[in-house]
Amino acid sequence: MLTLQRRGAHNINLVSPTHVIAQVAESLCIAREKGLAIPIVYNTNGYDAVETLQCLEGLIDIYLPDVKYSDDALAKSYSGIDHYVEISRKAITEMFRQVGNLTFNRQGIAQRGILVRHLVLPENCAGSEESLAFLSSLSEEMVISIMAQYSPQYKAKNIPPLDRKISDAEYEVVLDCALRLGLDRCFIQACESSETLFPDFSKANPFES
Repeated sequence: MLTLQRRGAHNINLVSPTHVIAQVAESLCIAREKGLAIPIVYNTNGYDAVETLQCLEGLIDIYLPDVKYSDDALAKSYSGIDHYVEISRKAITEMFRQVGNLTFNRQGIAQRGILVRHLVLPENCAGSEESLAFLSSLSEEMVISIMAQYSPQYKAKNIPPLDRKISDAEYEVVLDCALRLGLDRCFIQACESSETLFPDFSKANPFES
């Protein structure tokens, strides 16, 4: 982490770190004693225990969770997880309590707060309006990334309606909903992002641009 800071990194991005969070917390304390000053990002699917998040209070500057579904039955059917709505909403509420809305420095680089990602799914399988309404109830100033990049992969290709990408019209409905709820601090995408942002796994290094 200190090496990345010396190289000019804007932040330290911890991706899905929950299973090693005790080690992460200890390493952050050591690194900060040695001069680590750039923001720490907790990049998560949002299905986190509140007790785990409370152990991180004061160590995380930016929370970057997903909100995937607003229906437990669909969450169970598509992702095999139980009580998704209650668990994820409690987690996001705790993240918001700790760090508040996203703030930026003069260069436009995020410094502290929460940025929530929401992937729009075909035929509103994500329950976008309900999820956005929940986020709006926390704060109309919340920054949200409304993603259009859904691409059916693996078994999804045989499970309607997840067997297709979203349409422009479906995405526009969600954007309109966000604005109607007062959520105007949004990152948005073109629907073509399902092609441009998806790794090409036919390559030896699929993550090369």
